[in-house]
Amino acid sequence: MHPFATIAIRAARAAGNIITRNLNHLDSLVVDTKRERDFVSKVDRDAEQEIIKIIHRSYPDHGIIAEESGTQGASNTQWIIDPLDGTTNFLHGFPQFSVSIAVRQNDKLEVGVVYDPILQELYVAVRGAGATLNDRKIRVSKNSKLDHCLIGTGFPYLKHHDYDEYMQVLKNIMLHTAGIRRPGSAALDLSYVAAGRFDGFWENSLNLWDIAAGVLLIQEAGGISSDLSGGQDHLKTGDIVAGNPKVHPELLRLIREA
Repeated sequence: MHPFATIAIRAARAAGNIITRNLNHLDSLVVDTKRERDFVSKVDRDAEQEIIKIIHRSYPDHGIIAEESGTQGASNTQWIIDPLDGTTNFLHGFPQFSVSIAVRQNDKLEVGVVYDPILQELYVAVRGAGATLNDRKIRVSKNSKLDHCLIGTGFPYLKHHDYDEYMQVLKNIMLHTAGIRRPGSAALDLSYVAAGRFDGFWENSLNLWDIAAGVLLIQEAGGISSDLSGGQDHLKTGDIVAGNPKVHPELLRLIREA
């Protein structure tokens, strides 16, 4: 296994242990509001610090891009960290959240790890070596007919988001697919695309740490991800469409139509 992946797995599991240990103490957690409907708890911060500690033990000179503590260090190798993707779910005891860690070297994603500490599902991708779920190879789905497809999404939650535009897109996709799901952790949603549980996914205004690991997982599982125009700026813009090679262009078409 790639040495970066070994460290990322170790760090993700350690963060997952911190998260699950606190599930029975939700009422006593200190929670801050970063901005409207965007929360952070002591668990997020503790999990992130544990991840960074484990990384720096092996790679003290590598850079960090982390949701809670920001960017640290100047290096061609960066670790992109979301210690708890789905904080709102976690704070309500809703069991859909994950740890996401990616490694980008010379502007190329090399490793992606997403860990679901409730189901103990570990998704791992290494560039050029494929993607796995608990050490078993995964591939995107083979569905080609939209009316047989299950699609994941994330709802807009900030006031400045264009709710009307999103609802038009949602309606158009609902009319042409078998169903839509909104679990609440983009990192897991993208992992589900890689594993063939979702046939496709789209969401706007995500952050780099939400999607970096999932993008590599989908790529290594044979899928496609892009921005809303079909280009490759999704890691910068946070607007992402993903799916298997048949579904991805159809999702783009439905979004454009709406």
